[in-house]
Amino acid sequence: PSESPRLFEDTSSPSVPAALLADPVSSLAAAYGSSLASQGKEIVGRSDWQVRFQQNSPVAPRFDINAPDLYIPVMAFITYVLVAGLALGTQNRFSPDLLGLQASSALAWLIVEVLIVLLSLYLVTVNADLSAVDLVAFSGYKYVGMIVGLLAGLLFGKTGYYLLLSWCCVAIFVFMIRTLRLKILAEAAAEGPLGRSGRNQLRMYLTVAVAGLQPLLMYWLTFHLVY
Repeated sequence: PSESPRLFEDTSSPSVPAALLADPVSSLAAAYGSSLASQGKEIVGRSDWQVRFQQNSPVAPRFDINAPDLYIPVMAFITYVLVAGLALGTQNRFSPDLLGLQASSALAWLIVEVLIVLLSLYLVTVNADLSAVDLVAFSGYKYVGMIVGLLAGLLFGKTGYYLLLSWCCVAIFVFMIRTLRLKILAEAAAEGPLGRSGRNQLRMYLTVAVAGLQPLLMYWLTFHLVY
């Protein structure tokens, strides 16, 4: 006998994978983790840290992770001042005047550093795509390492301070070398293979000098806050 037409569709078979119904939280977490892993591989797989350009203008930081951004440097500077106040307070040396002196000293050193780099670029006649704002952004990243060093000093004493600050100094040195070489040495690379001409050597020395200045300032602005 022919089957009578069904009044309703059979919904007994699942329309989604059984694994998702069995443990939806784990399945969603695994899918999200896979997405993050693929994005991480794509970022790490990039061969350089060059900033993207659109119509001869740098792309905004929200569109390019390699573009200089003032958000982290500004927040790190403010946090550094607060942590410095905390360090002074734990040593019974806190005063508004001393905290203000600490903040103004750090800001003055940053301004002097940027002016020295701009003057050096002018003297070496390097047509680098570096503005004063870019230099403030790149130089401001060292405050993150200073914060880490101070917190380590507060928690673990001088040993923790020197260990963590040394690691952060190496990290900022490598970061500055890899970042600035794309800016300062870009013109020489466009002209051909980098040789040992006097001008190219000056560019290399300038890149290393700017990178090497970061660890010195990190130590100078924090060593007196750890006892």
